[in-house]
Amino acid sequence: MSLIRSTNTNTPAAPATAAVGAGLSAGLTLLLAIGAGLSVASLYYSQPMLGMLGDDIGASPQHIGLVPTLTLLGYALGILFTAPLGDRHDRRQLILVKLGLLVLSLLGAALAPSLHALLAASLAMGVAASMAQDIVPAAATLAPEARRGRIVGTVMTGLLLGILLSRVVAGFTAEHLGWRAVFGGAALATALLGVALWRYLPHFKPSSTLGYGPLLGSLFSLVRQHGALRRAALAQGLLAVGFSAVWSTLAIWLHGEPFHLGASAAGAFGLAGAAGALAAPLVGRLADRHGPHAITLLGAGIAALSFAAMAATPALPRDLQLAWLVFTVLAFDLGFQAALVSHQTLIYGIDPAARSRLNAVLFVAMFAGMALGAALGSQLLAWGGWLAVGLLATAASLLALLVRAWPAARAVSRQRSV
Repeated sequence: MSLIRSTNTNTPAAPATAAVGAGLSAGLTLLLAIGAGLSVASLYYSQPMLGMLGDDIGASPQHIGLVPTLTLLGYALGILFTAPLGDRHDRRQLILVKLGLLVLSLLGAALAPSLHALLAASLAMGVAASMAQDIVPAAATLAPEARRGRIVGTVMTGLLLGILLSRVVAGFTAEHLGWRAVFGGAALATALLGVALWRYLPHFKPSSTLGYGPLLGSLFSLVRQHGALRRAALAQGLLAVGFSAVWSTLAIWLHGEPFHLGASAAGAFGLAGAAGALAAPLVGRLADRHGPHAITLLGAGIAALSFAAMAATPALPRDLQLAWLVFTVLAFDLGFQAALVSHQTLIYGIDPAARSRLNAVLFVAMFAGMALGAALGSQLLAWGGWLAVGLLATAASLLALLVRAWPAARAVSRQRSV
């Protein structure tokens, strides 16, 4: 039975061609959510294992911090140079090719004999994992306009749960089976996902006839033409700096003084973040009802307050610190995800024929911010401890809030002056 709501009777071996706004069955929506989550999870498996990886490979905290940095940088590069192809070519083919490359890079990480080999595999893993940003526009294309925010929110729940639960799974597996088993198991799971996507994912008609060069060049044209896109990309990128600075250093901090916790304990913090991720479909409904701009303001404000509270953790009594960390992790993940889903809902309405490119701009900015946050976070943790990391995250989130609030404040000022 087809997972697309259609009367097409094509066999599963020749999946139907999707129509814009054709609608998604619950089964296909779930498969896309799993695909987005499992692919993007590859970016975060290393984070709760950084203390263990550093000890095993003999790398300093600064050097081992390059593993998540290069993975996130690879993701940004993959989005920039390949995601726009989704407007020019069949997204189904693009997703399946990247999935095969992701399996190979995960196997490369599992077998890496040295830090340099692991870094190379991490960069390739990031590039291939950009298939997540082909899956989300695919869902937006299939979704009816009236339910687009809700469906994008549901797929984003899968993506965000992949981000957060990957840390839990990786930490537990590494603690009991070793870090190589994490990457090997991920390669197997991704290969099984590939079979399901090959079986059920429909073909997509290209929405652009631009060649590759003009297609990439059109990214800059879209940025110049649409102020809403510029604000969304800048605000989400700033929020990502704080998000990544915290997540890329939390395991290292917990591994040392004063906690001395292992990889599984560090990964368990992903459960708190996962609770926030479950709110993504609700955020999508609120964006459909009240408009995405208001929800981006709310999300950025929650993130800024949460990061500020998290920065104060070392000043609390020792027996309260872990509980306070759990609470603030849940809160800042909720704020970050609310802003992200709302930003996606906002940009997908700008130009339906350019959704892959619009999505590429947003996520290049976001993961460039994540790469910057990972790099700055490891340096600040070594220099000023957890307080310095928290202050960086707070400052970046306040700037994001300013970016979102400034146009509205200017509009009110103009109205009063008339």
